[in-house]
Amino acid sequence: MLEKLIIQKTLRVPASTGAAGDGAAVARQLDAALLEVGFSASRAVLQHIGALAPDAAMDLAAIVVSAVRELVGDHVQHNAYFIGFPHDVPDTVEFWTQRLREAVFTGGGTASDEQLRDAVVAGGVNLLDLPGYGTYQHTYAELLAAHDDLIGASGDRVSLLHLGDPVDVEAQRLYLSLAASSTPLGEADLAILSELAIACMDGMQPGEIPVRENRAVLNGVRLVLGRPLIAVDSTTDVLRLACHVSGGDVALVTPARLRTFARRERRILLAALDQVVAASPDKLGDVMRYAEQWKRLGERLHPHEYDQWPHAQQVFAVARGEQRIRNLASRAETAMRAGGAAQAASVLSAAPGLLLRSADRLLRSASAAERAEVVEAVIGALGSASGRVLCSLREHVGNRLAPVSARMYASRSRSSWVGPDHRPPLPAELVAELSARLDAEIAARLPSLQHPLLVDPAVLDVALPLSGKAAEGGFAVLPRGSRASVSGELLRFFTYWRQRAQRTDYDLSVLLLDEQFHTAGQVSWTNYHHDGVVHSGDITDATDGATEFIDVPLTTEGHYVVPQVLVFAGESFGDVAESMFGYQTRTLDQRGAPFDARTVRARSQLRGQGRIALPVVFAKGEHGWQAVWLHLYLPGQPAFNRVEGTTFNTADRVRALVERRYLTISYLIERWRPRAEVAMFDGQLPDGPVSFIGLQAPDNLPAGSQAYTLNRLSELIPE
Repeated sequence: MLEKLIIQKTLRVPASTGAAGDGAAVARQLDAALLEVGFSASRAVLQHIGALAPDAAMDLAAIVVSAVRELVGDHVQHNAYFIGFPHDVPDTVEFWTQRLREAVFTGGGTASDEQLRDAVVAGGVNLLDLPGYGTYQHTYAELLAAHDDLIGASGDRVSLLHLGDPVDVEAQRLYLSLAASSTPLGEADLAILSELAIACMDGMQPGEIPVRENRAVLNGVRLVLGRPLIAVDSTTDVLRLACHVSGGDVALVTPARLRTFARRERRILLAALDQVVAASPDKLGDVMRYAEQWKRLGERLHPHEYDQWPHAQQVFAVARGEQRIRNLASRAETAMRAGGAAQAASVLSAAPGLLLRSADRLLRSASAAERAEVVEAVIGALGSASGRVLCSLREHVGNRLAPVSARMYASRSRSSWVGPDHRPPLPAELVAELSARLDAEIAARLPSLQHPLLVDPAVLDVALPLSGKAAEGGFAVLPRGSRASVSGELLRFFTYWRQRAQRTDYDLSVLLLDEQFHTAGQVSWTNYHHDGVVHSGDITDATDGATEFIDVPLTTEGHYVVPQVLVFAGESFGDVAESMFGYQTRTLDQRGAPFDARTVRARSQLRGQGRIALPVVFAKGEHGWQAVWLHLYLPGQPAFNRVEGTTFNTADRVRALVERRYLTISYLIERWRPRAEVAMFDGQLPDGPVSFIGLQAPDNLPAGSQAYTLNRLSELIPE
């Protein structure tokens, strides 16, 4: 349903076109229902629903409540193994001893406490098979009955919903925003784009589609519906499209199992290939990068049957090695070996983006005599590269004054590699020159703002969303490297999963690190308590869904708190029916059930590749605690992953990310200052229209204002 999708993505409620009437009672009920899950409707939303006929008002209100409950994870029941959690959680060994005692007594045997404890410590029995272990011993209703109501606190989250235009207008606006995005979209947004592309097929189309994965999604819809393809200007565009409509990876990281194509589809794909190569034969140089996938596609398209498209047939000849084509990267590598960095930079000047991505290596490899030529080539490419590439290079250069303690590379699939940094630092004067040039170019390309700039300080430490691949879908989820202040006295982590076809056991764990990133303790299913941190109990089967919690008082001695979700057995994150991670903040006296939507600060999906998820780390600083988003996955083992076996890899990645200097929204604000009036938002509404930048927009901004909130921050990145 498009209305729900729009609400969840934009926090805007599409205006209903239903009959007018008296829906005031429904509006009051909606206001109360939203407050129960930490949301509030703007005055305009309540007035709109109040002016609808009761039936139309109820229909819209039901959609709104359903959308926001799902957004924060309140659409499922979050039970806990120990009914009194966070109280009455036993000592770990005592708990296992009790499970053993029940097993012995069930079998008619006898054993002393000492014998049972020795059995636990020695590991002589399979603890996970003991009676009553890993399954709920009470219903969700019994859990709620065992807890007092949540006591409201001034710091509880309230997210505001704004009134939008009718659903077709909102859908068209969101479609154009996603399709024309200058940064790659994450998996969740690509799915939204695909759904919107069907609904908006006959409406206005974007004038430009910079990101090739977006092109593949849009053309996938057009291919299935028999519409002409758009914006196909490379051979790889066609391969992405074929993989996408086969249900494969549109980024081409993972080879797809290609489906059989109808004759009409084969003709469309081959005609597009022929047109690309005929217009620019150099485009054949891209084929060898994905040669094996091209061979598989050739088996599905039968290009030998279509002699009217000889240029398309060349693509498959290159893939099979029957025709040799050298691409630009290959020529640059040859130039590097034969003539040095200056000659390689000259070759790469034909592709400014590739040149800038190779700038560090070229500058490190250049001799003293060559450096001036390489710098000149790099500076000359700044005006032709995309704004996203410029920002990426600016962030990179800002981290090259000294070797880092641990160098990390994160892939598009959010897996990561960590190793020592053997690169020599770039000279300080070179870093200063490149930084100044990049700052000037980025500032010149910033979008022109019609009104004064009003900035919520909470958004300043949000990392620039240079790629949607560096984040998960969800609620209040920030890009990798972003920092958000943490209020309250208690952190509560939760993970929920529901298996699809086989018994699946996920384990929520917490690793505590000291200031030097050394292990300071852990809490997991093997250790329920440490330094005030407490686990809710282990669930080993999620046929009907399962939740685990961990409470972390912010008085803990750990300097870094690293929650992680590990696959102990069963389906991976991408295979389960549903999986999520989130965190709540509370005061110590708020009580309430283990899960309450009003205290949820963020909820992210868990859909990445790997068997260990590292969503976020919490770091203690001079001004309190901050959440630093990671969005990383470790490969782990096929089964039996435990926090005790991940401490080294986890600490390395946490250190690499925490110590890295990310380009944030505050960087863009500083570039705007010389050319725009900039003010910080203090809660007081301005007198006239403004361009507002923040995590969420306040109610009743003056007419004519533009609001750039979390889902629109990518629009601020220069083109």
